[in-house]
Amino acid sequence: MYRKLPLTINNLQLNRYLEQVQPIIDQIPIRHNLVSHFMFLGIVQAYFLTLVIFLRSRSGSPIRMFGWSLLFQAIVCTDTYLCYTGLMKYSLHWNDSTEFLVLLIAPSIYFFTYALLKRKPITLKKHWIHFLVPLAYPITQIGYFSNPLSVKLNAYLDAYHPSIPMVEVPETVRFEYQVIKDEFRWLVLFSFMTYSILSIRLVLKSRKNRKLPSKNVRIDKYAFTRNTLIFLVLLLTLVFIVYLNYDDDGGDHYIVLSMTAITYISSFFVLSESRFFENSWIADKYETLSTPEIPFEAIEKACADQNYFLSTEASLKGLANRVGINANTVSQVINTEKRMNFNDFLNQKRIRVAQQRLLDTSFKHLTIEGVGQSVGFRSKSAFYSAFKKHTGVSPSMFIQKNKT
Repeated sequence: MYRKLPLTINNLQLNRYLEQVQPIIDQIPIRHNLVSHFMFLGIVQAYFLTLVIFLRSRSGSPIRMFGWSLLFQAIVCTDTYLCYTGLMKYSLHWNDSTEFLVLLIAPSIYFFTYALLKRKPITLKKHWIHFLVPLAYPITQIGYFSNPLSVKLNAYLDAYHPSIPMVEVPETVRFEYQVIKDEFRWLVLFSFMTYSILSIRLVLKSRKNRKLPSKNVRIDKYAFTRNTLIFLVLLLTLVFIVYLNYDDDGGDHYIVLSMTAITYISSFFVLSESRFFENSWIADKYETLSTPEIPFEAIEKACADQNYFLSTEASLKGLANRVGINANTVSQVINTEKRMNFNDFLNQKRIRVAQQRLLDTSFKHLTIEGVGQSVGFRSKSAFYSAFKKHTGVSPSMFIQKNKT
C-alpha cells in the first residue's frame, strides 16, 4: 500500500522527498458545492448553539451534556468538511485526529438523556466505564499520530482521492496501529447501537413516572428526549447504510448532512422554549391581559371571607385561587378599581382593623407589635411602615391622639 524510503536519508534525499510530497499535495483539488455549503452552515450553527448552551445553562445542568454532544459533533463534522472540500491538505497533521470524538457522540447523547430524566449528575467515578473505549482508542493510535506527514497524506488520499498517486514513506514507519484502525467503523456502529438501546430503556422506564407538562411548555423533557432518541436511531441507520456502501471515509459527508439537519431541528426546539416570541416579554405589565370579566366585588368578598386578608399567609396567588382566576387578572382589577397594587390594597384593610384594635380595650393585653401580628403583619417594621403610610402617623401617635 505504501512505498518505503531507505532507512537513512541524507539532506539531498530529504529535499527530493519534500519535492515529491508537495506536488502530490498540490494535486488535491479544492471542492466547493451545494453540499459543502450546507455542511458549513450546519457546522457554524452547531458551534453557535453550543456557545449559547454553555453561556446560558448552569454548571451541572443536564443541558450541558447536550451542549457537549453538539460540540463533539461540530468538531467531527469540521474534520469531515475539510476532507470533503480538500482543505485538509493545508492541515494534514490533523487528519483522522477526531476519530475518538466520534466514539463520544452516542455516549454524550445517552448522558444527556440520563441526566435529564433521572435528575442525577454524570460523574467520572460512577460512569467511567462509558469513557473506556473513547479514551483507549487514541492510545492505540499513538503510532499513527507520531508517523511522518507522508503517512497521513497517503491515508487521506486513499480515502478521498484514490486516483492521485501515493508518496513513499520511510522504512522506519510501523503500522501495528492499523489493526485497530481497520475496526474503527465497527466500533462506531457498536457504540451507536449500544447507547441507542440504553437510551430506549431509559425513556421507557421514565415514561411510567411521567408527569404532565405545564401548559406554557411547548415541548416537555420527555418529548425532547424522545425526539433526540429518534434522531440517534436514524443516525445509526444512516451510518450503517453509508458503511455498507463505502469502504473508506468517502461517504462521511452524508452523515454530516444529516447532523446538519439535526442541528437546525434542535435549534428550532430551543427557540420554541424561548420567551422572545411571548407577549409577556414584549408588552407592558397589563397589556397582554384581556378585559377582566370578574367584578371587583367578587374579589372584595373573597378577601373578606373568613377574614382571609388578616392571615399572614394571604397572597395574590392565594386570593386568585379563591376567586378562581389567574393572579394577573386579580392584580389588574385591583389596580383599575383602587389605583393601588395588591400589597397596598391588603395593607389598607389590615390597618383599618389595626386602628380598631389599638383602641379596643379587649385587645389591651396585646402590645403594638402584637396588634400588628394579629392583623397579618409578619414583623414590627412592616406594620409600622404600612400604618404610617396609610394613616400618616405611627401606631403610638395614633393611640395618643385618639385617647386624648
